[in-house]
This record gives sequence, C-alpha cells and structure tokens, in this order.
Amino acid sequence: MRNGLADDFLLLALDDKGNNLAGDPGLDYGLAGAVLLDLMLAGRLDLAEQRVTVTDPAPTGDPVTDGALTRIAGAGKPRKPDDWIQPLTDGLRAELLDRQVAAGVLRRDQDRVLWVFPRTRYASATGAEPAAETEVRRELAAALDGAGPVSARTAALLGLLQAVGLARKVFPDRPAKELKARLDEIAAGNWAAEAVRQAIARIQALIATMAAVTAATTAATTVTST
Repeated sequence: MRNGLADDFLLLALDDKGNNLAGDPGLDYGLAGAVLLDLMLAGRLDLAEQRVTVTDPAPTGDPVTDGALTRIAGAGKPRKPDDWIQPLTDGLRAELLDRQVAAGVLRRDQDRVLWVFPRTRYASATGAEPAAETEVRRELAAALDGAGPVSARTAALLGLLQAVGLARKVFPDRPAKELKARLDEIAAGNWAAEAVRQAIARIQALIATMAAVTAATTAATTVTST
C-alpha cells in the first residue's frame, strides 16, 4: 500500500540526517492536516457549514488515518477543523516515525547535544534520500513543471508544503516567484470537486495561520525571557 499523505509530508520535512526542516510546531500541524486531507480525499470526511463531518465510517486500511477517523466519528457532534488539528497531533509524529523505521526507510539515531542533552533524530536508513521520497519529489516536480491540472493528492501535498513554509526548502533551486505562481495556480485549479477543493483549502489556510501564530508567540516569549 502506498504511503499516506502524512508519510510523504514527513519524509519531505526531514533531511537525510533527520533534521526537521519544517520546525515545531509546523511539522506536527502539517502531519495532522495531511491525515485530515487524506480522509477527505478518500471520501470519509467532508466540511459542511465549517464543521468536519464523517460521510463514510468505513476503514481506509491505513492504521493512522483509521485511528483519526474513529476519533472524529466518536466525537459526538461535528467540530470545526480548528478543533481537530491540535488533538490529532498527539502521538502522530511518533507513530509515523516508528512505522518508517520499521519499514527500513528511516533509522533512529540517538546522541547528545553538548555531550549532555539527549537527542533522537530519524535519518535516512541508507544515508541517502529514501526511494519513497525520491518518487514523491518526482511527482511534485512533474506537477510544478506542467501547465495543466494535477491530481487532487498532489495538489493537497503541495498546498501543505506551502502552508508550513516548506515549499522553498523542498525546491530550493526553483525561482521563488515562479514557484509561488505555479503553487497558486495549482491551488486554484479544477483538480477536485469544488466542495472538496474548498475544504482542503480551508484546512491548508488554517495550518498556515496556526503555524505562523505559534512561531510568532514562541519568538516573542524567547525574546522576553532573554
């Protein structure tokens, strides 16, 4: 079975040495958003009247997305996507990292910063870019190089990268203005039913706002404390 959007996002957000290019909490918000988007693209969720609703409770076959689907279905009443992003981050990164380690894509490296503080990084198991990531990058590059519509899945992943500020880092050799213009064009394209496209755009915008606000708050707190 192919990786879910969250797996693809994770591999793109980590460099080959295991460094988090998305930062915190951008990585966690992006992963949670990817799970929601996967469920929407699979026809399990919808966004009606700004509330996430379950349209089909049938399992997708992916333990990660199915766990989120069960949680959302058991909420009792529809909630705004704002109310789901943070809860869905709980344990999500660890679960996705563990299964990439189990699959032999990543390895768990443990060391100490300044010989004192323990640190765990998840680097490429081979030291080079994982094959799964290479395939994702190839698909995204083809979409950026093209001029027409792209698949809903590709558009959703590109939108997530843009939302957390990762697009420039994933495609550093592309002129910034051209990259942004093509990403905006893809976001506005007819790559999915209008209702689905609007729901995905809403979640991507929400993640961008949450990541920016949290980062600004963290920066202000750091400055104040120093």
